[in-house]
Parts: sequence; structure tokens; C-alpha cells
Amino acid sequence: MNYQFFNMQKTEKTTASRYANQRMHYSEEVIFPILDEALFCIVSYSLNNEPYSIPTAFVREGSKLYIHGSVGSHFLRQLTPGTPVCITVMLADSLIVAKSAFHHSVNYRSVIIFSKSEVIDDYNLKAEFFKKLTEKMVPGSWDYLRPMKASEVNKTMLIAFEIKEASAKIRNAPPSDDEEDVNLPIWSGLIPISPKRMTPIPDESSVNIPLPDHLKS
Repeated sequence: MNYQFFNMQKTEKTTASRYANQRMHYSEEVIFPILDEALFCIVSYSLNNEPYSIPTAFVREGSKLYIHGSVGSHFLRQLTPGTPVCITVMLADSLIVAKSAFHHSVNYRSVIIFSKSEVIDDYNLKAEFFKKLTEKMVPGSWDYLRPMKASEVNKTMLIAFEIKEASAKIRNAPPSDDEEDVNLPIWSGLIPISPKRMTPIPDESSVNIPLPDHLKS
């Protein structure tokens, strides 16, 4: 099935003050893959004129971003329906080493979303979210694990955010040294940054249990 990508709602908040034409993107085709690759986001909001921010795991499904936590979480309990939030994600791809410290930089892919919270109470939707998040964090693990209990679903809050007022900003370029510095005998270039899942380390209860296939890759 072909999916028709759409552009996000472009607003003053999602318009960059620098490099707006070169680095800004408003298409789902650009924004959604960044969200799907990132494991964590930062959700920020204001309460009684005080700023709050928390990093958390998330998953995207369609045009919504979902986070979860304990029903006793102070942070989540503040996100009553309709609470305005700012959600940010950044993937660092390489460090940019220039011939001067002034021009050192980073190649990155980032997304910023302005949205409002939506509390999901439907049991089946919550259970489906847990499966999607688990498969995103540890692919292939859902069917291997002990099935989730109903009590565990009920003890967990699920909050959704519409991905509508959003933008991506991407830098993917070599160092931008000043013209008079280009021929200086100083090394410049890129240092790639690659997130990597290392070899799993068993806890004491699993030292004699073979590593399952979904963790070997």
C-alpha cells in the first residue's frame, strides 16, 4: 500500500531563525524516520510558571507519539488532557572538526514537536502500545517474554501527542572553515558517531540460559 506523505503545520514556533531554507524540513517523509530511529525524546512543559522536562522512551504510530509511565508518576499526572508540551529528539551523526574551534560543529538530525497531551485509557490500545514500544527497544523480544499481565497494563499510564505542528532540522555537511583558513596545515574533517548495541550481559539468573536469537543480532 502506498502512503501519501503530508507536510506539517508550519508555524512561527517551528520556523528556524537560522538556515531556515537549507536545513528545515516539514514533511512526514523526513520527520517520521527520525522519530522511528530515535529511542528517546525529551518532553517539556510548564506548571505554575516553572519549567519541567524529562527524557523518556517513546514510539510513533501513525501521526501520534506515545509515552508511558507509572500511574503514580508525578510527571505523567501533571500531563492532564490538553497540557501544552514541547517534544524534542536529536540524533548526532558526526562531530565536525574544523580548522578553528569557532567552526567546530555537529552533523545531526533533529525534530521538534509542539502538541497537547491526550490520556489513553482504552485497555487494548495500551496493551498494543506496550508491544510496539517493546519491539522498538528490543526487536523480536515480545513473543519471547512472559506475557504482560492485565494488572501491569492497568498500572501504567499512556499519553499520546498529535504530530502536527512539527519540524525537522538536519545538518549534513563538511566543516565550513573561513576561506583564509582552508589552506592552513591543520587537519579538518568529520568524526562519525554511531550508536551501537553491544554484546548483551546476563544477570545472575541468566548466566546458564542461552542467548535468544533475537538478541544475537
